[in-house]
Amino acid sequence: MADLKSPTLIYLKGLLFLLLGLFSAGWLLVQAGSWQVAALLAIAIWAFCRAYYFVFYVIEHYVDPQYKFAGLGSFLAYLWANRQRKASTSE
Repeated sequence: MADLKSPTLIYLKGLLFLLLGLFSAGWLLVQAGSWQVAALLAIAIWAFCRAYYFVFYVIEHYVDPQYKFAGLGSFLAYLWANRQRKASTSE
């Protein structure tokens, strides 16, 4: 699949992600209907956003500027390769 290049389609994709998130979070809150669930959902969303930022910005800009991540799978492969490299040099 080719990279998405159209700004209009990129904005549409972002809007669809936002609507999907709002719908699913709203549906969860309707089903559970408690402030505790709302607070835990907000904390979970915030924590996942920070983790995403860590993977795609902090690592790339502060830990290893040479590596460009293409997705979470790429990040896991990067971690695995570094682990293997460190294990082989410590032997």
